[in-house]
Amino acid sequence: MDANEIEKVQRTFGKVALKKEAAAAQFYAKLFELDPSLRPLFKTDITKQGEKLMLTLATAVRSLKTPETIKDTVVKMGQRHRGYGVRDKDYDTVAKALLWTLEKNLGTDWTPDVEQAWTKVYLLIAGPMRQAA
Repeated sequence: MDANEIEKVQRTFGKVALKKEAAAAQFYAKLFELDPSLRPLFKTDITKQGEKLMLTLATAVRSLKTPETIKDTVVKMGQRHRGYGVRDKDYDTVAKALLWTLEKNLGTDWTPDVEQAWTKVYLLIAGPMRQAA
């Protein structure tokens, strides 16, 4: 990712982070709408799961200039997710739900450039997770 893309992601995540509880709830609602078979994979309280999601995104966004610093963590997450029953195709569903959530929360700040930058962020995280799974 280039510096301009990183700035766009960090700026827009700051706006979403202001309403992180609502954004997380929207994400999971959309995820389960897209694929109801994913719901049983979440054994814990979905609110707590949402907190983990937003914390993971915040960590990734902060690490965009040095992505190697989170590679081991991302790989371990992929291994854990495999144990939870996550399938390769589920990563695509998560991407759709995440990008939809960002678009809904950013409104006019959601531009094609922002979407492209966020897609790169997702691939940066999901790529190593998929390989580890």
